[in-house]
Amino acid sequence: MLPYTVGIVLAIAVAVFAHVARLDRDRAFYPTVTIVVASYYVLFAVMAGSLQAVMLESVMMALFAVAAVVGFRSSAWIIVLALASHGVFDAFHGHLIANPGVPAWWPAWCLAYDVGAAAGLAWLLQHEHIAPVRVTGVAR
Repeated sequence: MLPYTVGIVLAIAVAVFAHVARLDRDRAFYPTVTIVVASYYVLFAVMAGSLQAVMLESVMMALFAVAAVVGFRSSAWIIVLALASHGVFDAFHGHLIANPGVPAWWPAWCLAYDVGAAAGLAWLLQHEHIAPVRVTGVAR
């Protein structure tokens, strides 16, 4: 239960801090968070020295990185979907990829963080605190 609680609380704290500090003002913050959360499984595979896990985790990370870039360039709602999808991935991760470096508590913590971050971003988008579609500054 503790990993879920800490994950949700930390997701809320990071979202509030990012918003108050205006780190999320140009919408690059949440796509970056999406890429970073996806990268940790690769890090765990490297720490365990499992080349097979590094390769599989890198493929999964690349999928989430592509979603982050597409969301950044088109609609932040794609980022909401990517973060929530990564939370679902966390729930099934151990059944999909054998990665001996993943701490036992990580999937629960990451699931809670990802879903919390997705919910926080969705709330910001619904309340127009972040523009849902990028208008300036990105070449299309």
